[in-house]
Amino acid sequence: MNKCIWATKHKLEEQYHDTEWGIPIYDDRLLFEFLILEGAQAGLSWTTVLVKREHYRKVFDNFVADKIAKYDQAKIDKLLSDPGIIRNKLKINSAITNAKAFLEIQKEYGSFSKFIWGFVNEKPIQNKWRNFEDIPTKTEISDLMSKTLKKKGFKFIGTTICYAFMQAVGMVNDHTIDCFRYNEIKNIK
Repeated sequence: MNKCIWATKHKLEEQYHDTEWGIPIYDDRLLFEFLILEGAQAGLSWTTVLVKREHYRKVFDNFVADKIAKYDQAKIDKLLSDPGIIRNKLKINSAITNAKAFLEIQKEYGSFSKFIWGFVNEKPIQNKWRNFEDIPTKTEISDLMSKTLKKKGFKFIGTTICYAFMQAVGMVNDHTIDCFRYNEIKNIK
């Protein structure tokens, strides 16, 4: 069974590819989780994040933005000493900042999902990549998303992070056309 080449190097990446990557997500909590994890991944491999993902869920209150927005210095210090997550002060602080900005978007738009899916007109973009090397790391849409989120107060939200987020949450179908998941994802309504 053919699959995207990036998903053949590590068992966790393969499982993630086969069951999650590219499926359209509209649930605000899960969108927030991916946004925070993509920021945590910056400069590291996605495998690193996948290995730590369950522990992230535990120590970051299952990515409930209301709770994260209230984290104080004692909680930050506890997170900074936890080897089960990526212990980067800027990334941890950005999760708190982003939780607050996320909650403001929910208030303004009714849901984060409605806001974020507006960048693709509420419909996944169906790409047709033949080779992994052809897949971009950013696009005009991810540039705009990054710029807009930064204006709304988000941190660790560059265009490459935004595009990886778009791929993860199914805003774009970037499975290569020979991958068994390409048509499965394409046919999700």
